[in-house]
Amino acid sequence: MVASALETQQLCKSFGALTVADHIDFRLAPGARHALIGPNGAGKTTFVNMLTGAIAPSSGRILLGGEDITKVNQAARVRRGLGRTFQITSLFRKLPVLDNVALGIAERDGVAPRMWKPASKHKEIIDEAAHLLATLGLSADARTPVQDLPYGRQRLVEIAIALGLKPGVLLLDEPAAGVPSQDSGHVLDVLAGLPPDIAILIIEHDMDLVFRFASRITVLVQGQVLVEGAPQEIAADRRVRDVYLGEATHA
Repeated sequence: MVASALETQQLCKSFGALTVADHIDFRLAPGARHALIGPNGAGKTTFVNMLTGAIAPSSGRILLGGEDITKVNQAARVRRGLGRTFQITSLFRKLPVLDNVALGIAERDGVAPRMWKPASKHKEIIDEAAHLLATLGLSADARTPVQDLPYGRQRLVEIAIALGLKPGVLLLDEPAAGVPSQDSGHVLDVLAGLPPDIAILIIEHDMDLVFRFASRITVLVQGQVLVEGAPQEIAADRRVRDVYLGEATHA
């Protein structure tokens, strides 16, 4: 059996008497397009924070490419190919788009601490950053300070930075959060065009985006996996409609 791109085995997390992740078994296949959904308080953010190493699980294991990374720190997980974006963009807002992406690449290559001059002055880094911007349709914004971009394009810059880390697994935490509805389609187009060898897990409240993007969906409720399946199976599952989607959704 081919190793999972990312996997959890009996993953648990408790804060005192409060259990927020309860024996979660999850598998992200290589090259997957997978979504994690659930109502507020379901434990999605805690789960993702455990995957990235932001918080430690109380018990259970996390495997990346078949290797146990449960006790590996965040930076080492990134070096091993685990990339992430956040609900709220974490960008250098006053720097141009190109410099933001170039700094991410420099961090990947381990040269960021020695960069006494702007990252974009390093030709190999600037070339790679420019290629990423072109791939995501951001070339025209290369010299624009991030703070001057519409929020939807800021989200794309964050995705460009994550791709600059050359991840094998990419976790996208609400990539459409705060994006005007008229721009969410562009975000979806970008996601659809990402390299097929990258396994992608999106955590998202926008059900239209989820059902259009994902080929597999996991529903988390009260820290447990309620159900997992293809989009049509999730849409037809009465338990999902009862606890999350609502009877009117996909009726």
